[in-house]
Amino acid sequence: MALWGGRFSQAADTRFKQFNDSLPFDYRLAEQDVLGSISWSRALVKVGVLTAEEQRKLEAAMQDLLAQVQADPEQILQSDAEDIHSWVESQLIARVGDLGKKLHTGRSRNDQVATDLKLWCKTQGAQLLLAIHGLQRQLVAVADAHQGTVLPGYTHLQRAQPVTFAHWALAYVEMLERDYSRLQDALARLNLSPLGCGALAGTAYAIDREALALDMGFAGATRNSLDTVADRDHVVELMNCASLSMIHLSRFAEDLIFYNTGEAGFVELSDKVTSGSSLMPQKKNPDALELIRGKVGRVVGAQMGMMMTLKALPLAYNKDMQEDKEGLFDALDTWHDCLDMASLVLDDIKVNQARTLAAAQGGYANATELADYLVAKGIPFREAHHIVGEAVVYAIQVAKPLEDLSLAELQQFSSVMAEDVYPVLSLESTLGKRVAKGGVAPDQIAAALAEAQSRLAARQL
Repeated sequence: MALWGGRFSQAADTRFKQFNDSLPFDYRLAEQDVLGSISWSRALVKVGVLTAEEQRKLEAAMQDLLAQVQADPEQILQSDAEDIHSWVESQLIARVGDLGKKLHTGRSRNDQVATDLKLWCKTQGAQLLLAIHGLQRQLVAVADAHQGTVLPGYTHLQRAQPVTFAHWALAYVEMLERDYSRLQDALARLNLSPLGCGALAGTAYAIDREALALDMGFAGATRNSLDTVADRDHVVELMNCASLSMIHLSRFAEDLIFYNTGEAGFVELSDKVTSGSSLMPQKKNPDALELIRGKVGRVVGAQMGMMMTLKALPLAYNKDMQEDKEGLFDALDTWHDCLDMASLVLDDIKVNQARTLAAAQGGYANATELADYLVAKGIPFREAHHIVGEAVVYAIQVAKPLEDLSLAELQQFSSVMAEDVYPVLSLESTLGKRVAKGGVAPDQIAAALAEAQSRLAARQL
């Protein structure tokens, strides 16, 4: 059943119908469409369109329909309805007869779909917040277990200065904290109800839109009907949250893919998240992480597609805006899947502490400490930097770490070096000096870990 057939004397071409119909994807809004319709029926009683008894019958029928939808959402796909709104209306009419035709009074599919989509976004957003929180908890647990696990830090994919595995894990906790905050902000901005804005100019009935909004769980009602039915900022914002978070997840995946290589050997991934080779029996491939890294493109692509759909669209509603749902659904589904998969990767990860320590020791990561030592002896930093560079070249030639060079070897480069240089060159000393907030000193790691644990424990979920 079409909701607009009276104006037309010919049926739509079947090819156009297939091109135009949105039920194959907007069926996911069924629950939200029913819930919004229940609230709308209550509002219609207050303006005299429905009697209390009519509303009671309609709500009872819609509650029955809601239970049917929740039990098996994909049953809707067996229908040839144009969209979810026409499907819900036809189901309602089948239950209560002509009374079901009164429900759409004063309402347009334009404000209806905007409401449905915002309600769906609120639900999905809450689930995504939980998924981000879950991954943060996993990372904090890894950090807690590896506060003393020394790991080489990298710049330009070259060993730079030593850090700890805990510090690495807490870095991703911080990235995800920003993702969590951005998603909260986006959800707060979209938490205004479009219902009652009609097609574009507002409804002709004196609906109390603020009361209607609160009945549906929104914080309030939107202010301008023309803007409301044309607004898809919340779709773009959620896609942006997904895109940036997916980039963070991709960096997380890339780090672990590298750490898992035979060349690095820092971690071993669980059999639960790896696969083998059809040809090479020795292989154990980090497929879960590679898929996380690979799926970033589809999420970012969906965001770009949505922005191009909105570009230069005149006010108010245009059919172009039907393109909002498939990309949004896929982007948020993919984001959620990748958050869950990242948590699963951390579930059973094994860290090879001996290998990470050896790599940190073998990368001349204490070179900066030697330069600072020379500065403390009165040598200007630029000169100290040059001296240490020469010492590193020599150490590489003789295949020794700096701390294994004899004092005589070190004094070839500067006579101010003495026995007190060796404690400075130890990894413990290198880590322990990073005492400023955010640094890798053990006390700072412990404080950062405690703060993260406290923050997650206090979060209202």
